[in-house]
Amino acid sequence: MAEEPPAAPQEAFDEQKMDSGGETTEDSGSDSGSAAADDAWKSVPDELRAAAEAKKDEGNAALKAGRLTDAVRLYSEAIAMAPHPVYHSNRAMVYIKREEYGLAIVDAESAMRLDRTYIKAYYRRGSANFALGHYKAAKKDVTYVCKRKPNDKDARAKLKACQAAIRQAAFAAAIEAEQTIPLSEKIKCADIIVPPSYDGPRLIDEEIDAEGAAPEAFTVTMDFVRELIERFRGQKLLHKKYLVALLLKAKAIISAYPNIMRIAVPEEAPPEGGEPRVTVCGDTHGQYYDVLHIFELNGMPSPSNPYVFNGDFVDRGSFSVEVIVTFLAIKCAAPEAIYLTRGNHESKRLNVNYGFDGEAKAKYDGQIMDLFTEVFNTFPLAATIGDSVFVVHGGMASERGVKLADINALNRFREIPEGGLMSDLLWSDPQPLPGYAPSKRGVGKSFGPDVTAGFLEENGLSLLVRSHEVKDEGYLVEHNGKCITVFSAPNYCDQMGNKGAFITFTADCVPRFTQFEHVPHPPVKPMAYANSAFSI
Repeated sequence: MAEEPPAAPQEAFDEQKMDSGGETTEDSGSDSGSAAADDAWKSVPDELRAAAEAKKDEGNAALKAGRLTDAVRLYSEAIAMAPHPVYHSNRAMVYIKREEYGLAIVDAESAMRLDRTYIKAYYRRGSANFALGHYKAAKKDVTYVCKRKPNDKDARAKLKACQAAIRQAAFAAAIEAEQTIPLSEKIKCADIIVPPSYDGPRLIDEEIDAEGAAPEAFTVTMDFVRELIERFRGQKLLHKKYLVALLLKAKAIISAYPNIMRIAVPEEAPPEGGEPRVTVCGDTHGQYYDVLHIFELNGMPSPSNPYVFNGDFVDRGSFSVEVIVTFLAIKCAAPEAIYLTRGNHESKRLNVNYGFDGEAKAKYDGQIMDLFTEVFNTFPLAATIGDSVFVVHGGMASERGVKLADINALNRFREIPEGGLMSDLLWSDPQPLPGYAPSKRGVGKSFGPDVTAGFLEENGLSLLVRSHEVKDEGYLVEHNGKCITVFSAPNYCDQMGNKGAFITFTADCVPRFTQFEHVPHPPVKPMAYANSAFSI
């Protein structure tokens, strides 16, 4: 019996191999072999086919150059002229690169409608589902690819990655069900030996070694933070013993905050000069040297120069440990100097797929990764500035009428769920049209300007600041000026070419923008610690 492909469409690249992995774009004649698809293609007038092919070639060139927005536009123009499974497949790859997994699945299934036997469509859908943590669905698609192309090494690697992810998820669920005492309540700093050769920053050993000591009482100073920053800048690590103490103290401090932190604009000006202000930064994604550049431009965090870092501190960039440990050290030394809201990447599932899990284990070990996960599960979900500006990583809820009290009532001390209000806050994106639409990411919904305006009005607020999306200029003002996206990882993943930005708010709570370019970093590529089978 002929092998049946997995169920096609649940509604809801001619380029050489990319440097970042085995994903490829294709020519319109390659690997798309059904007679129906060929007949449909041949029914298009020659001149229209030629024009569509030219757009596809331009799209491939744009993709190779990292101009993803242009690539989407060009593939879309090709599809409008002469729909072909390859065009949908190539555009799906761009969507995967942009983390718009929902749109990637839609395109993959559009390719399947045109040719149910088209291998790359299943390959794309499998990649998108894997990124969403839908490992069993991904395995089904990749298994079909392997049966059709048994000698495809990349597909075989992806199948092994799916199988490993399914096993790991099952094992983690079993361990979680059995585990009643978290590691943070069992681990002892006194049991971790620091060798005499260690020449880095230290905390007070007598304090952190004391039996029954309360972590929130551990002494952490800004001198320690400055020494730590210079050590990280020189690509050296903090010893595990002192990192454990920092993580324990950070968890204790951050756990005490409500789900929505209320932040006031300071009354005193920062030592660097200028008006009293609060600075909001977007995603930093492990780009440590760009974070240090922000501090050079805007001053070190302090109670008179506070920062809000709006989630996604880790993953993608290969200095994620340095970023999050620096933030947590500042939080421990001066809690009113820095506020951390949770992003969708402060999640064990995404950390496994996008590099932080591998990085933490490579630089330290599994215990440290488990402690990071505990800390991530304590991060507040949002903040307000001056009782006027609402700061959240993703955006609005997928239903109207949500009040701040509803957000504060959530149980945030857990892994990010796949649906519901907590998930919406960390995953949703704005759209120009009113109302709601299915999310381009495959999680949550996209929300329109009327949704933003309604939430702000009902909660006595004036502005939504969110992050979660790369923007060419580092920020974007939408929804009639009521929604701002800020992104603080310039030249994201060393290939996007975007600027970074941050926003400052003074007493009037009017946003003021600062843009900046990326700075050099040591020669460690982004995603260096990620699951290589599905990295794109």
